[in-house]
Amino acid sequence: MADTDKIEIRDVTRIERIGAHSHIRGLGLDDVLEARTVSQGMVGQKEARRAAGIVVQMVREGKIAGRCILLAGEPSTGKTAIAVGMAQALGNETPFTSMSGSEIYSLEMNKTEALSQALRKSIGLRIKEETEIIEGEVVEIQIDRPATGTGQKVGKVTMKTTDMETNYDLGNKIIECFIKEKIQAGDIITIDKASGKVSKLGRSFTRARDYDATGTQTRFVQCPEGELQKRKEVVHTVSLHEIDVINSRTHGFLALFSGDTGEIKQEVRDQINSKVIEWREEGKAEINPGVLFIDECHMLDIECFSFLNRALESDMAPVVVMATNRGITKIRGTHYRSPHGIPIDLLDRMIIIRTVPYTEKEIKEILKIRCEEEDCQIHSDALMVLGRIATETSLRYAIQSITTASLVSKRRKAAEIMVEDIRKVYSLFLDEKRSSKILKEYQDEYLFYDDSLPKVEAENQQQQQQQQAQAMEVEGN
Repeated sequence: MADTDKIEIRDVTRIERIGAHSHIRGLGLDDVLEARTVSQGMVGQKEARRAAGIVVQMVREGKIAGRCILLAGEPSTGKTAIAVGMAQALGNETPFTSMSGSEIYSLEMNKTEALSQALRKSIGLRIKEETEIIEGEVVEIQIDRPATGTGQKVGKVTMKTTDMETNYDLGNKIIECFIKEKIQAGDIITIDKASGKVSKLGRSFTRARDYDATGTQTRFVQCPEGELQKRKEVVHTVSLHEIDVINSRTHGFLALFSGDTGEIKQEVRDQINSKVIEWREEGKAEINPGVLFIDECHMLDIECFSFLNRALESDMAPVVVMATNRGITKIRGTHYRSPHGIPIDLLDRMIIIRTVPYTEKEIKEILKIRCEEEDCQIHSDALMVLGRIATETSLRYAIQSITTASLVSKRRKAAEIMVEDIRKVYSLFLDEKRSSKILKEYQDEYLFYDDSLPKVEAENQQQQQQQQAQAMEVEGN
């Protein structure tokens, strides 16, 4: 019995993962697209957030497509955070596809096909369809089951609106739907005549006093007006890639679930494009251009950049947002150097949004938000020390220290993270600067070491100084 008493049963309904950007809820802008100092998990970067807000507004209105925006800045300046904020601000209606520049290199699919699929995923299509529905309040429902237990069920339902009341005979399929949805007298329901789908909207206000105990999920709605049978316009939102997959496989829409889409022929895409244009002219559908976000875009090569150059000129192209932390570097696949590793002709088409390093005050605010997100209590002195560590090392190192410091504090059964916990974590885990310093000091004791490394570093510093001097000359002119 002693063993059985120790058994703990947990009812896990939802597993929450805390990610690097799970605290971001939007771009943190007000009604006139001005950036608040701290809002929706975003801190600082006011200029970049305001610029991103204008892009979001234009995407919502469907005014721009085929534009290219570049988020450029040093590492840990919140480029991906702004992209996540854009996705949150756009909502579920607007398609948003996120990918890394290195994702396109695969043995199963060529690079241009991977980019084509990503572009098509980012273009939504709203298809309008008119269906006949029966909407009203269930007055009485009667389902007769056969005495033998086998055979078809027979049922009748009386439904009403504020203007009329009608009896309907129910078929076996709809009776099953009624039983599944647990429909009873007093419910407001809709029945789709074409598919036979039954949806419960809620309970009628007239039945609100009938029951003393109602669940928290119970919704009370007004009894519908007018006729029971109505014509309703239903809007389905699908991406062009989903239509491509359905039309390119023998097993149709099941390819969406299997995941093995493979390469899609250009002929299929051309036929779908012509059909979509036809639907647009007839008013059956409208295109909803979304956003394709490509992180680490310097990983794309010259072939990909050439393809994007042409793809952005298409009528059905989404807004492409790229992010990079590279300076003047080689374009992958060539020997030429270019700003951000992007060819000049594509760079010329881009609107460039710059992100700047965070101030010490902003870093403290970000760390405070991350502590709340990770459900860690931290003392004000410890937060100050963590902020100082972030300015000396990096923001990412400080954020990663929060959970480890919390575990150290729990080990000594403390309610919150103190300065001593931060010191303990700082001594246990090295940051990039201290790790590099140790390697330089003890490089002779490691297996291999490169004598040319100090020379390379000196050359890099010299190049950076030259770039800064050139930038100052441009600003002076």
